Amino acid sequence: MNNNMQKSNTVSWSWLSVLVVILVSTNLRSPITAVGPVLGQISDYLTLDSFQSSLLTAIPLFMFASCSVLVSKYSHVQGMHRFLLFGLIVLAVGIIVRVGGGTASLFVGSVMIGLGICVGNVVAPGYIKTSFPNNIGLMTGIFAVAMNLTAAFASGFSLRLGEWTGFGWRGSLGVWVVLAIGSIIAVFFDQLRGQKNVIPEQKKQVQTGIGHIFKSRLAWYISIFMGIQSLVYYSLISWLPKVLVDYGMAAKDTGWLLFLIQIAMIPIMFVGPIIAHRMKDQRLMAVAVAVGMLGSILIFFLYKLDGIYVAAILLGLSNGLSFSLSILFFSLRAKSTANAIKISGMAQSVGYLIAAFGPPIFGKLHEIDPSWNYSFYFLAASIVLLLLTGIKAAENKFVEES
Repeated sequence: MNNNMQKSNTVSWSWLSVLVVILVSTNLRSPITAVGPVLGQISDYLTLDSFQSSLLTAIPLFMFASCSVLVSKYSHVQGMHRFLLFGLIVLAVGIIVRVGGGTASLFVGSVMIGLGICVGNVVAPGYIKTSFPNNIGLMTGIFAVAMNLTAAFASGFSLRLGEWTGFGWRGSLGVWVVLAIGSIIAVFFDQLRGQKNVIPEQKKQVQTGIGHIFKSRLAWYISIFMGIQSLVYYSLISWLPKVLVDYGMAAKDTGWLLFLIQIAMIPIMFVGPIIAHRMKDQRLMAVAVAVGMLGSILIFFLYKLDGIYVAAILLGLSNGLSFSLSILFFSLRAKSTANAIKISGMAQSVGYLIAAFGPPIFGKLHEIDPSWNYSFYFLAASIVLLLLTGIKAAENKFVEES
């Protein structure tokens, strides 16, 4: 009987770990993607200029780039559960602060949200590796799907959420605190399982820091792959509506195309990591990502609106696979949880720094060439680099421990 009770308890706790992965992932994009649809309302209400408005989406990326390495370092000292709780609490408070006051509160809250999400971005792959060592691919897929599905819902229903709550843009952005609070509760109870916050291998690596990661070629390949796939995504998410309007599409229809791209990402985000985890290496998938991205870019460039839906679906599939591969590499290329978190910290710090340059360069090239040709040349060249680094990152090797 005791064995049966112990088995039942283990199953219940494993389901709690699955719930933690799902809930945490829902917090990592929705507070950002909910901003775009109500940005005009925020700007009008607080009389923000275009630069101030752009900061609302730029601040989280900057926080990812500047804080990911520090998060990976101090998460070892505090332990994954404790540090994840810290990040979620900062996120929840940030969501409240962002909608609770004027312009100053808006930006302070955005900084806090960026930091809270940064913690989740970095720590989640390590949590998956520790909690599901035999199902990394499956859980990475669930993580990516839950994150992207919530992000799509946040962007698609942001305006309606404001109407339903009766608080306008404040309701649209503030409602996401519910998911943050739910995640805090789940992580807290998950921690009660009595797992050690810092396992022996983590203690050993804390003493040596994270500097060795930056000396690893493999870690750099992973980081650049992560950065370029994000660069392509954020460049097109930021500028594709403007491109489509210039091509002749009605402005009201551009949002549905972005929604289609995000929905197309979902099935491959789930299936891709499961298949990739069973492969000897993932080089074939890295090639497929580059071919898919380049194909979608060529369709946008050559056929414009005639092939727009094919291009959107192809872009969604290839970008969904590239993102899930990036997250999977953090775990597959590390022998320990501690190293997985360190790789995650470096890759997201370097990666989001690279990604932050994408939209400005894409837009600046449009000023030089109004046809958008130079902008698409820029993305095509970036994808070639994505292919080269992706093949190297996908080799069956490990980032050396310090």
